[in-house]
Amino acid sequence: MEAGTPTGKGPGVRKMFDAIAGRYDLMNRVMTMGQDQKWRRFVVEKAGNPDNGWVLDLATGTGDIAALTYEVYPNANVIGGDFSHNMLREAGTRFQDRHIHWQVCDANHLPYPDNSFESVTFGYLLRNVDDSQAVLNEVYRVLKPGGRVVCLDTTPPRKNLLYPFIRFYFRFGIPLLGRMIADDEAAYAYLTGSTMDFHSADQLAELFEQAGLIDVGYRKFMMGTIGVHWGKK
Repeated sequence: MEAGTPTGKGPGVRKMFDAIAGRYDLMNRVMTMGQDQKWRRFVVEKAGNPDNGWVLDLATGTGDIAALTYEVYPNANVIGGDFSHNMLREAGTRFQDRHIHWQVCDANHLPYPDNSFESVTFGYLLRNVDDSQAVLNEVYRVLKPGGRVVCLDTTPPRKNLLYPFIRFYFRFGIPLLGRMIADDEAAYAYLTGSTMDFHSADQLAELFEQAGLIDVGYRKFMMGTIGVHWGKK
């Protein structure tokens, strides 16, 4: 199922993710020193138990959060949505033993009715869209009243004693790993640049509230470079 054609920087981002899909998981493990799975489990925990309701994992990539949701809550109906066909193909191959619905969709124009989901999760989505607020408004639309949204994304590090070292790793270390492991230095240079230019954790929390979400909060990981935000409709 595909809804809408990505505009703005969307086509370039989709092409990039299609190109790196095969090495995406390995790069995540290496870049985060194996911590990324812990953050995803925290996302699933914060999203709560949907019982036998429907859960949407947007920008599902190769399916880790969707698969964890199904593992923890096997009675849930889980949709893993992404606009990268290659990412979804990898997800379907990795988790072919799980009853997850893999669907191509654009987060700017979700192909679901209002008030459809007990929870919506997403990892590394908002830094890759043109308008974070518009996407959050769309997520709010498809959430049921009382439903939860949980977002995992990078966040710019604060300028403290560690800042020069973190900036060096982002500017040079990650693109080098991208060249060595994924054979795509440019893609990971873009991803690190999008981190440094992204909303601060406080700014993103404000966007959650502007979308109409309540009980908004966040927690940072990995020396303040990763943030998990949550809110409720």
